[in-house]
Amino acid sequence: MTKVSRIEMLKSFAEVEPENPFNFYALALEFIEFDQDSASFLFKKLLKEFPDYLPTYFHAAAFFAELGDIQFSKKIYEKGIQLADSQKDEKALKELKNSFQNFLFENDLD
Repeated sequence: MTKVSRIEMLKSFAEVEPENPFNFYALALEFIEFDQDSASFLFKKLLKEFPDYLPTYFHAAAFFAELGDIQFSKKIYEKGIQLADSQKDEKALKELKNSFQNFLFENDLD
């Protein structure tokens, strides 16, 4: 399956099931490499409309850090860590904390 056909398939899933955050998440991941505006729009949509969808936080924080939006990325990491802790998701919590520490170090933040 090509990237274009995968994107078209995911778009149709999102139209049929707009209440399912995974469809928007998968689309955002597909767009990261070649359509940053669409990826940004989808990550922001997920953070606003599906704030309890934990998988968003790791990739959204890394994405916005890569774009240079350091303060927004920091807020995403912090909220994701709180969410993973409240959801008792130890694996996600560990991954987010490790990634956040690397992010802080790379950006010379406290």
